[in-house]
Amino acid sequence: MKKVEAIIKPFKLEEVKEALTEIGVQGMTLTEVKGFGRQKGHQEIYRGAEYVVDFLPKIKLEIVVPEEMVERVVEAILKSARTGKIGDGKIFIYPVEEAIRIRTGEKGREAI
Repeated sequence: MKKVEAIIKPFKLEEVKEALTEIGVQGMTLTEVKGFGRQKGHQEIYRGAEYVVDFLPKIKLEIVVPEEMVERVVEAILKSARTGKIGDGKIFIYPVEEAIRIRTGEKGREAI
């Protein structure tokens, strides 16, 4: 099993969710986060005063899938989250040793 963690732009969430659902992803966890990468935030003007927004709002998706699905999940996220502009986000892939469904005690693939 692998955990795919994707940091995406908030307005791309529905598109990414639909793409993942289409390929058979049955669940995901979403967290509203803030951060910056190479773009280092941006400047805004409010009532004539300039200020820098260092941490931009992002969405973090966490998806645990069997190893054979990882490539399809990554492709779905890449296609649906990409705008071609700076700040599109990142994808991280981690190994998962075990998954356990609390309600039933099922383990492994059955628990995903």
